[in-house]
Amino acid sequence: MIIGIPRGRQDSEFRVGLIPAGVKLLVEAGHSCYVEHQAGLGSGYTDYAYQLAGGTIAYNGDEVYGRSDLILTISCPTRQEFQWMRENQILIGFLSLAATNPENMLDLIQKNITAIGYEIIQDEEGHLPVLMSASQAAGRMVPQIAAMLLQNNYGGKGILLGGVPGVPPAEVVILGAGTVGKAAARTFIGTGATVYVLDQDLKRLQYLDDHFQGRVITMVSHDFNLEKMCKFADVLVGAVLVPGARSPIIVDRDIVRSMRPRSIIIDISIDQGGCFETSRPTTHTNPTYIEEGIIHYCVPNMTSVLGRTATQAMNNAFWPYIQKISEQGLDDAIQNDTSLAHGVYMLRGEIVNPVMKDLFDSRRSAG
Repeated sequence: MIIGIPRGRQDSEFRVGLIPAGVKLLVEAGHSCYVEHQAGLGSGYTDYAYQLAGGTIAYNGDEVYGRSDLILTISCPTRQEFQWMRENQILIGFLSLAATNPENMLDLIQKNITAIGYEIIQDEEGHLPVLMSASQAAGRMVPQIAAMLLQNNYGGKGILLGGVPGVPPAEVVILGAGTVGKAAARTFIGTGATVYVLDQDLKRLQYLDDHFQGRVITMVSHDFNLEKMCKFADVLVGAVLVPGARSPIIVDRDIVRSMRPRSIIIDISIDQGGCFETSRPTTHTNPTYIEEGIIHYCVPNMTSVLGRTATQAMNNAFWPYIQKISEQGLDDAIQNDTSLAHGVYMLRGEIVNPVMKDLFDSRRSAG
């Protein structure tokens, strides 16, 4: 099998689809790896490190896509990369196809591409093992972003997350008690902020209450509670996930309008479309905008600027699946591993993920 590792082309994408250690294992198993020039630089891996591992350096993305049977990426490819893909390739990465350009989906279908999304690989217990690694990094990153945006020089209220003696800390409200919400709550608590977590799942809230020994205030995410908490939040974090589908909008414009001016919204769900009516994707180059007097941070590839940490964490999580595909072949790997089978959006141009199929059919009917 010929494996291609392209350079990230999304804004501020410093992560890489496979580290040199993975390349070494694949080459030793008899496979070939083409690594685009400087693909690993943002994660601290030089071209020379990949060459020592047995990889071949390609000097443009077109060559990587043109030579490879299997493409390992991190974030969803750009429009140009979708056009570079060739017939019957396998594409693996955090694809978030529910939020992608419909033209990209048509390219995948017409070229008989097999598309596997790390974000929907799911084990028998319902856990998302690869997404979990990215979510943990994103959640722990949120407080440092919030702390910065609360500063006056970034347009914020001039509030210190943890306060000081005689001055109360910031009020942080997290919507969603999953992996991101838990990781964010943990780090916010460490700063001294007052933390509230809302979720519809009472079991998750009970778990968080036990885990944090009462240091997090938990509430069921009824409309009344949601409206009440948003009104006084200094920082409002959206961490709502429906695997493989667009995130539901749970905070409408009227609620955003009721928030205190210069408060912060951080929409981590923006990868899947966002959970605030006022959300729209931003970039690390221009990460924020003001809507209804509220500062919005809606960067889809949030952990892309944690090149080293995020790359290593994700490689730890997804390597077993890459190894199975390379050793067993695509069909046997999917058949023998139900977790991997859950991650298949599309098999040789046919949409097999039920949620994605319904979404694509509805878009096609509407347009």
